[in-house]
Amino acid sequence: MAYWLAARREGQDGDWIQRFDPRFWTVNFPRPMMASVITTAPDALRVDAVFLREGDLAGLIWDSADTLDHPLLGYATDRDYARTTLRLRWRSDGVLPLDAVSGPTLTIEGRDAAGAIRSWYVRLWNYATGTPTDAQIELPFSALSGGFLLPGEADPVHASAIDRMFISLVAPGYVAGSTVPLAAPAEGWAELSAIRCEGARAMLELGDVIVPPHGLAMASAYDDATNQTPARLIRNARQLGYRGSLLHYVGMSHFMRLGAAGEGFLAQTGGDPLCGPARAWHRAFFTEALAAGFSPIASLSYELLAQHCPDAWQQRAANGDPARTGWSPPSALLSPASSSAMVWLQAAGAAFADLMQQAGAPVRFQIGEPWWWIMADGRPCIYDDAARAALGGNPAVIADLRQPLNAAQQTLLDAAGALLASSTAALTSAVRAAAAPASAEVLLLVFTPTVLDPAMPDLIRANLPVGWAAPAFDRLQVEDYDWLTAGADAFRRGGYALVNQRLGYPPAAQDYLAGFVLDPADADQWRRIDAGLDEAATRGAHERFVWALPQVCRDGYVRLPLSQNEDDMLPFDDVPYPLALGRDATITPEFSTSVAVTASGFERRNSLWSNARLRFDVGPGIRSEAELGTLIAFFRARRGAARGFRLRDPSDFSSNGMTGAPTLLDQLLGTGDGVTASFPLLKRYGEGEAEQLRRITRPRADSVQVSVAGVVAAGWALDAGGVITLTAPPAPGQAVRAGFLFDVPVRFAEDRLEISGAAFAAGEAPSVPIIEIREEPA
Repeated sequence: MAYWLAARREGQDGDWIQRFDPRFWTVNFPRPMMASVITTAPDALRVDAVFLREGDLAGLIWDSADTLDHPLLGYATDRDYARTTLRLRWRSDGVLPLDAVSGPTLTIEGRDAAGAIRSWYVRLWNYATGTPTDAQIELPFSALSGGFLLPGEADPVHASAIDRMFISLVAPGYVAGSTVPLAAPAEGWAELSAIRCEGARAMLELGDVIVPPHGLAMASAYDDATNQTPARLIRNARQLGYRGSLLHYVGMSHFMRLGAAGEGFLAQTGGDPLCGPARAWHRAFFTEALAAGFSPIASLSYELLAQHCPDAWQQRAANGDPARTGWSPPSALLSPASSSAMVWLQAAGAAFADLMQQAGAPVRFQIGEPWWWIMADGRPCIYDDAARAALGGNPAVIADLRQPLNAAQQTLLDAAGALLASSTAALTSAVRAAAAPASAEVLLLVFTPTVLDPAMPDLIRANLPVGWAAPAFDRLQVEDYDWLTAGADAFRRGGYALVNQRLGYPPAAQDYLAGFVLDPADADQWRRIDAGLDEAATRGAHERFVWALPQVCRDGYVRLPLSQNEDDMLPFDDVPYPLALGRDATITPEFSTSVAVTASGFERRNSLWSNARLRFDVGPGIRSEAELGTLIAFFRARRGAARGFRLRDPSDFSSNGMTGAPTLLDQLLGTGDGVTASFPLLKRYGEGEAEQLRRITRPRADSVQVSVAGVVAAGWALDAGGVITLTAPPAPGQAVRAGFLFDVPVRFAEDRLEISGAAFAAGEAPSVPIIEIREEPA
């Protein structure tokens, strides 16, 4: 299916919104505090915050440029606020009031009349009427001034070049720059309602593309979207054509309730596992998702930001090194053996189940990528104190999972797998108990490139335990984006087969997650991601998810839906032309070259095609009325030029020379790199810099021979489009070669066939032009 990476709107549908629309505000704050922003009405928003240190400050932000929405859905950039007025009602509690020193201040960042970068600090109380916690505020930007006392300290705002503005919120007892913990976490909130923007430039153009549903589901990530409103995220997902399930990863860094511990802050056992802002945000998210027609799924992993994870909860290697991911800052992995960690995780799962029920949504819960962490040097992290005790007290040490293991070490991995399965079963039970008496659907996500690392064949014992076999979970979800984006097709296929064999979930009970693109510089990876989604459909996956919404919006990925007649747009009948081409048939290879002749007679030539395109006239090969009848019947069955077919070029149909018998070593397809296992069939013409590579998309399947490093390949498959996929990727440096016979994909050049019976009887051959089809490489 086609996709598009949109960089900007280019004539697509648009609409208008009032500037300062509540959906498009964001919030920012320093760790470890937490804040969230939600919409409470079409003209209102609410910020919830929990302050942990004396110097914690949350900012409610309006940005003049939209850098978060999908390029087809964002609002237009407009930095000119001159003659614009913002009116709103302010209400707050638990934060410094409007009249206090360090009370809510509007910081405006932009440029002065001379173009120099600067900021203004507008005390909102100077523009308010009412009480310090319940007031009407009017901000006329052309008459706005910074400064604490007006008019004596007035600092007029230059309103024609504003980049962004934010309202600061702090707790009572605020000390700027202080990292001293508060005696107890302080919760506060502020609400902006009856938001009105009036005067010049009060409206902003908004992208309003609505992509028709295309059959895919969306995954979101709270860690990457904590600063946005749920309404904004869900608008993007729905208008980009996603429907059905909305898989929401609650993350590992922002949802938990924290308490002071020494110089840091740690996740807290006992009481509510969720902090207030995250609870408010997720309640709104589930409600908005349901209202938009989505079926939300809450996803919780065994991962926690390392700086907030108690030491006793963490997985460790045999020498005590803690498990750490490669994120910055890093996260820690919770030990399935730690009772306190698992009790906390179960409480968090139950809390999200309760929030879904409060929103009126069915409880759907994903256990995301539970595993024992493996260090880069192959050391498993199954040796924290709780794991040691659960695994016998003095478990065998595994120094490197990449090396052969003895029976005791394999038994240890089996026991670790059983421990992991027991922990996921307990988490499943906790979620279902929280949902009772209603039912809860529980899914398990497996990341095959890690749990099925081919360099560690015994790792499956610990990280894909048989205790997960059907029907332990309602459905299995599989993602393989490291392999998918690297083109490691052999590993991917082997992974599907192994997961199916070991866990036994039928295709109808499996989902597939495709993605993701970590670095925007690697946006070309969307091509493979999109192809992976199509491939998952052929495997019969129950539902296919794109991972994840922040990257979709960042890179402008658009999945284009099937048009009503797309299946008929480029049809191809995989049948050969039924007649032999006679000696009189013509074969014409053609290129497209633009030639410009200068005034002095010199030429400049530009080759527009990298490969020749073939034209045939097969009419002169017709030798009898019977063959003429066969041609007419074949032409009608192809509906003229509508449907393609195969044609054997009698002058060039073999990998060996032009017409020789194929051999294993005829054509070099590529060189192994230890990962790539799929190699398109190629035929080479010429040598050196003049060499031309021709993609062969219609080989004769029974003629294909494949070799790796000069010997017959042990196992391979011929995929659509003439692609050889080996069972295992060749080792680095090993040459992959193939021999084959092939046909040319063609169609009739015209929709009519002119044949004169009298002329044919007199020996005059009809003209039957046929043209080669350019097929999209697989």
